[in-house]
Amino acid sequence: MSGPVCVRDVARRCVSVPALLVLIPLAGALLLVTLVLAPLSLCAGRSGRAWQPQRLALYALVYLVADLGGVLAAGVVRLRCMGGGRGREERLVALNYQVLARLLGLLVKCSAWIFSLRVEVDPPIPSSTHRPRAGIVVFARHAGPGDSILLVHGLLCRAGLRPQVVLKQFLRWDPCLDIVLSRLPHCFVPHRAEAGTSTAIGLLAAALRPGEALVMFPEGGNFTERRRRRAIGWLNRTGQLRRAARARRQRHVLPPRMEGSLAALSGAGEAGAAVTFVAHTGLDRIDSPARLWRSIPLRTAVRATWWSVPHHAIPAGQQARESWLTDQWSRVDAWIAREWNRPAPTPPAAP
Repeated sequence: MSGPVCVRDVARRCVSVPALLVLIPLAGALLLVTLVLAPLSLCAGRSGRAWQPQRLALYALVYLVADLGGVLAAGVVRLRCMGGGRGREERLVALNYQVLARLLGLLVKCSAWIFSLRVEVDPPIPSSTHRPRAGIVVFARHAGPGDSILLVHGLLCRAGLRPQVVLKQFLRWDPCLDIVLSRLPHCFVPHRAEAGTSTAIGLLAAALRPGEALVMFPEGGNFTERRRRRAIGWLNRTGQLRRAARARRQRHVLPPRMEGSLAALSGAGEAGAAVTFVAHTGLDRIDSPARLWRSIPLRTAVRATWWSVPHHAIPAGQQARESWLTDQWSRVDAWIAREWNRPAPTPPAAP
């Protein structure tokens, strides 16, 4: 959760921010090299590659420059909120959410232009004028590059909600994420979850207010078939045979990690918060550098759906909640299976 900056934070930022300053000119040089070599690819008959090197190099440069812009904006926000006074903390939070919204908006627009990214959500995301009367807990599938950016962008910029994200500790090496999120309610999860992690998640959920959304990825990482097999093996080794059997039937998702998820559900009950489930497909097959290369530009839209369960419909008791959450995750899996089996749209006839 948010708190004062410690010595470890300062030490990490003394490494990550200079590294960012080094990476930006390197990304610029890489983009220049790919542009210079583009005619050679065309002469070699590789025009079908659809400018993959140039697109990737350009996006890398855009991301790094946006990251630096976020660090500078966070510094300006800190200066504007120096000193005491009533409402200082709330103003600091509001301004940092504005910084986050602008950065995410820029990255999504650039992704649409560079990679031909399109997002289709059914049912549509409610506007900020239709906010729920209480906070919400969002359980989202995690699969494919950039899906977390799209999710948080949709919540913040389209639904007008303030996301509080549970994410991996490793992402603190991104200096913009590290600095901006440290000023907002959040939870960074270590590689090996510590004893207090679930407690922190539960406290975040219990403190949710109207207009706020706790965002979690119960799978704990991006879906890949290898991770799915490893997760099923771990369930078998730890004697969770029923969960392992259900996980084998779920072909497109990882079994949810229960400890943090149950803590979030417990907190949601205290806050009177609904639980929203998000399923998506379109990026999930991009699970390796080779597939990323072949997928550019994106030929199909990212499709997503969601549904909400009011807090009073969430069962009580650990076992009942585990079974209920697994049922909801089976619904996510079934929706993805239907989308994968949906016939591709017929291209329009030539005039």
